Amino acid sequence: MDQFLDGKVAVVTGAGHGIGRGHALELARRGARVVVNDIGAAVDGTGTGRDADLTVDLITSRGGIAVADYGDVGDEVAAGAMISRAVDEFGRLDIVVNNAGIGRDRVIWNMSPDDFDIVMRVHVRGTWLLSHFAAIHWRARAKAGAGDGGRIINTTSGAGLQGNFGQSNYATAKAAIVGLTQTTSLELASIGVTVNAVGPGGLTRLTATIGGQGEAFEPDDLGPDEYHPMDPAGSSPFVAWLASDEAQYVTGQVFRVIHDKIFHMSGWQERAVVSSGERRWDAEQLGAVVAIDIFGSRAPGIRA
Repeated sequence: MDQFLDGKVAVVTGAGHGIGRGHALELARRGARVVVNDIGAAVDGTGTGRDADLTVDLITSRGGIAVADYGDVGDEVAAGAMISRAVDEFGRLDIVVNNAGIGRDRVIWNMSPDDFDIVMRVHVRGTWLLSHFAAIHWRARAKAGAGDGGRIINTTSGAGLQGNFGQSNYATAKAAIVGLTQTTSLELASIGVTVNAVGPGGLTRLTATIGGQGEAFEPDDLGPDEYHPMDPAGSSPFVAWLASDEAQYVTGQVFRVIHDKIFHMSGWQERAVVSSGERRWDAEQLGAVVAIDIFGSRAPGIRA
């Protein structure tokens, strides 16, 4: 264990396997004490188990400090208890990594409302609940004159930023997390809490359900200095840096960490603008306006 995050306390959700396990291992390796949360469900969100114990055992066997939590991130009571668990066990809370997620991939005409709702519940409600209770804790500390900031690191994905066929639920959830990240970064800035989102890569149990991706593996299957482009822990060093004091100036940002690259993402911006000259738009004239003045080319059949 080194001293980069010495004294910090982190909660990492969905940390029984894959990317979450990688985050928990990295934070612990850097000196943080970690609450390892995982409900132990299958990739589709069904069932429960004690998968968090696997990650805790890895951390403690390597000299780190961690405790397991089996709570459901989408449950209000369980989410609040996770934040309290960190404070009760370790005396403080510094870092929340919202990683828990499931998949129910289907094209929209085959997707059930339940498939949509449960994905939104885990990804969006879960991220919001943990952020909500962490914010209450940090704000109370700040009011008492004992505030020293905090870190929230959320998980988005390429599906949420660019869309992906067959994932109208998952992509919607991951896009919503970006909006949540940007809004809470504004709300919590005055008490020194930063909020950022990371879109990781990795061959996990979730991505392995997509055809042609290969067989999932765990981050601890690799040696400490071994590089693999689809390492589930490939983004974990960046997450650890965002969790550190060095990253105090970074908030409200979205990054993708894929293979050997870090991408700083730029969100929705004005690409083109056209004015009506303070007159009501005429729908019959908008075809030419859109094709020429917005898209910059004449589309077939557009009237001059």
